[in-house]
Amino acid sequence: MPEPAPMPGPGAAAELLALDRRHVWHPYGPMPGREAPLLVESAAGVRLRLAEPVEGRDELVDGMSSWWSAIHGYGHPVLHDAAVEQLGRMSHVMFGGLTHEPAVRLAKRLVDITPEGLEHVFLADSGSVSVEVAVKMCLQYWRSVGNTRKQRLLTWRGGYHGDTWNPMSVCDPDGGMHHLWSGVLPRQIFADAPPAGFDAGPDPAYAAHLRELIGRHADELAAVIVEPVVQGAGGMRFHSPAYLRVLREACDEHGVLLVLDEIATGFGRTGALFAAGHAGVTPDVLCLGKALTGGTMTLAATLCTPRVARGISSGEVPVLAHGPTFMGNPLACAVADASIGLLLEQDWAGEVKRVESGLREGLAAAADVPGVVDVRVLGAIGVVQLDHPADMAAAGRAAAREGVWLRPFRDLVYTMPPYVTGDEDVARICAAVCAAAGAG
Repeated sequence: MPEPAPMPGPGAAAELLALDRRHVWHPYGPMPGREAPLLVESAAGVRLRLAEPVEGRDELVDGMSSWWSAIHGYGHPVLHDAAVEQLGRMSHVMFGGLTHEPAVRLAKRLVDITPEGLEHVFLADSGSVSVEVAVKMCLQYWRSVGNTRKQRLLTWRGGYHGDTWNPMSVCDPDGGMHHLWSGVLPRQIFADAPPAGFDAGPDPAYAAHLRELIGRHADELAAVIVEPVVQGAGGMRFHSPAYLRVLREACDEHGVLLVLDEIATGFGRTGALFAAGHAGVTPDVLCLGKALTGGTMTLAATLCTPRVARGISSGEVPVLAHGPTFMGNPLACAVADASIGLLLEQDWAGEVKRVESGLREGLAAAADVPGVVDVRVLGAIGVVQLDHPADMAAAGRAAAREGVWLRPFRDLVYTMPPYVTGDEDVARICAAVCAAAGAG
């Protein structure tokens, strides 16, 4: 691989940050931002190299996997070589009326490794768009088979499915970040949040609640959509896989489609290749993103069963009316195929288990930090929950002093490190989470 470019000098870094503040609107922030972002010059392995030191550190261990996507770390030669090779052929070609090897091979691989019965793959731009496509599939399916009453979705509270229109409508309507749009978004049906605890046995009363709600609204429900086992940006909550079986049975009984959003949980993050595997269920539609390309570039996928595809394709409008300009981008598909191959060729389950063990050991100390109400770990996910909203700036500085990049949100200080993170760096991340929890 080529050597990284030299870091910009202090003057250049200051100029870049000034231009950033003037022109760049960062996610979930005002314009201009209240806190100056850290200027990353390069990244390699599990480390972010900074253009200017922060808290005396010129590099930080990435405890976030760049929003949970960089499962192999940064600059992995397999992904680098796949990108370079594909660039030598073509970086992009439209997908309407054309196809190409990277997309075909990726689709076949996804069919092979996802829950049995998912046979058709729609390649989208981002995770949120994959949820948009999933919703459109479900609504169009029922319209195509002659049932126009089924136009609503059911989910449980505490969820998060993206920031575009239909995904926002199935995010938590009260505690989520999209309450601003209440009264404008489509009105969906919300069950209570699932009882907490991956290892907890299913609560019969809650299972009955799910069954009753689905049955009561079956005539108007197109689909149920949930994040399986782990609710991500809605609160980093874990729940029993048994509730996925309840949903699958109730959907089958009442003629409702089941959508599983595995954008955050797919590709090993929870200790199973896909979180649906913890329950042994196959959804009608599956959404993937984030780690699909190993964090190299944006790509997502929506998979469905033949039943869904046949229903849409036999309707009055026999096409799925969706076609992003960069759908099936050859460069992204080639890297995604290489990333999945890299994951499967190694003992990914063993590596995730190793990281899980390190997180359990290292985060145990957080239980004694004042203000901490819960510490939980599942797979390569570690969460410390506070009894108050975290001070992001103070928490970030405390983590940086430990040599780690973390980005808390709401009342949570959490980590989702790359699977390749070594034991010493996992311990460093845990120390940083504890320090951030104390400072935040």
